[in-house]
Amino acid sequence: MTKSHSLDIFNKAIKDFRGQLPALESAIGAYIVGQKIGWKPLLLIHDKKTITKYEKILGIHFRDELPEVGELAKKSIAWNAVQKVSNYWKAVKGEITGIRSPEMTK
Repeated sequence: MTKSHSLDIFNKAIKDFRGQLPALESAIGAYIVGQKIGWKPLLLIHDKKTITKYEKILGIHFRDELPEVGELAKKSIAWNAVQKVSNYWKAVKGEITGIRSPEMTK
C-alpha cells in the first residue's frame, strides 16, 4: 500500500461524500490507524455497523486494503486480550465479554 493509493482513496471519498463531516474524518482516521494495527484489531475496537459505515464512506473493504494484523497490533488492549481466548470471531461479535476495547498501551 502506497501513500499515493491512500491519497486516491481519501480524495475519492472526500469528493463523493455527503453527510456529517465527523463521519468522514472518523472513517479516514480508522483507515490510517488500521494501516498500523490491522483490520482484525480494528474489528475489536469498532462494531460491525461502524466498520461497514466507514467502508461505505471510503468505498473500500478494510480486509482488502489493510494488513490482517499490523506492526502495532500489540499496543491494542483488545488484541492482546483476544490472544488469550480460543475464538476471535466470538470476541468480535461480543459473545466473549471483556475483550472489546478502544484502548491502546504505550
